[in-house]
Amino acid sequence: MNKPLMAKATAVWLIDNTTLSFKQIADFVGMHELEIQGIADGDVATGVKGFDPIASHQLDAVEIEKGQKNPAYKLKLKHNPAAEGEEKRRGPRYTPLSKRQDRPAAILWLVKFHPELADSQIAKLVGTTKPTIQAIRERTHWNIANIQPIDPVALGLSKQSELDAAVQKAAKKGGADGGVMSDDERRKLVSTETSLAMSDEPRLPSSMAGLENFSLSREDKKPEPELDADSFFNLPDADEEDDEDN
Repeated sequence: MNKPLMAKATAVWLIDNTTLSFKQIADFVGMHELEIQGIADGDVATGVKGFDPIASHQLDAVEIEKGQKNPAYKLKLKHNPAAEGEEKRRGPRYTPLSKRQDRPAAILWLVKFHPELADSQIAKLVGTTKPTIQAIRERTHWNIANIQPIDPVALGLSKQSELDAAVQKAAKKGGADGGVMSDDERRKLVSTETSLAMSDEPRLPSSMAGLENFSLSREDKKPEPELDADSFFNLPDADEEDDEDN
């Protein structure tokens, strides 16, 4: 089912003007029931003006009456061509107010440890805007001196699977463009936790371990004497040795 236009503003109007349950409103506007409760408590959508779904021809007044009489009734959205595809709208994800101050730290971490990520990927991961990312990249952000890089997964701004998928996608795109991956870029293909635990010092492949002190020059090798098996068995007698001494 398509969502109504301005879903959050519509929810505000329904809370203020009807006796529908939080569950009914949540199902109609496509939000979580706890978000609807937060709007009713004044913790969410502060300052958002209600949007009348009846005046915008998205909901009939009869539907509201049915819903108020029967808490189990689900409101039906009227066909509105302008609302088609509303749930597929692309843009930054919604970030709770309690975590929005952590976004600069997450952006700095991504810029520092995953420079191959595009601004659009970072914006999608942590729910921010490209101007904010650019300001942190160029270190022109107003609070850049106090920002410390923190893993967005640890902050709860994104999932580990989402971060790994974005890194792999960026790596594949770099390979398709003809670029040669460095050792640091190859390390980013593993999980973030594993990558951070790895040493920064270069290491030899296991097949070459122990060969760093091996000389490939033949001039450094002394020729070994040719050994004849018969010489070990045809030793001179003791009497012959005495005659030679005399």
